[in-house]
Amino acid sequence: QVQLVESGGGLVQPGGSLSLSCAASGRILRVNDMSWYRQAPGKQRELVAKITRGAITNYLDSVKGRFTISRDNTKNTVYLQMNSLKPEDTAEYYCAADVSIFSLSVFSKYWGQGAQVTVSS
Repeated sequence: QVQLVESGGGLVQPGGSLSLSCAASGRILRVNDMSWYRQAPGKQRELVAKITRGAITNYLDSVKGRFTISRDNTKNTVYLQMNSLKPEDTAEYYCAADVSIFSLSVFSKYWGQGAQVTVSS
């Protein structure tokens, strides 16, 4: 059983900063890509940022230069630092990780429980 537990988020004024973290635990052989998604009410879930095990990153265009994804492979943890937040960043944020349990040739995606980020004055 693999669990992804998120922490962080909350309410912040426009222009402010928040951070999220997500730790994977359980019977894990290896964690490959780790990602952050978000879903606003009435909208589809979208990929915000992704980081490979080798720390190659990519970002949603609208967050480039404001958000930073990072990870600690020794802790199977991924982070998202969010700066210069805008009201349109308001959403439920979910972490995801590609995890192998029994074989390094088989990976499954696991999801965190979600963390609310609200940007409002």
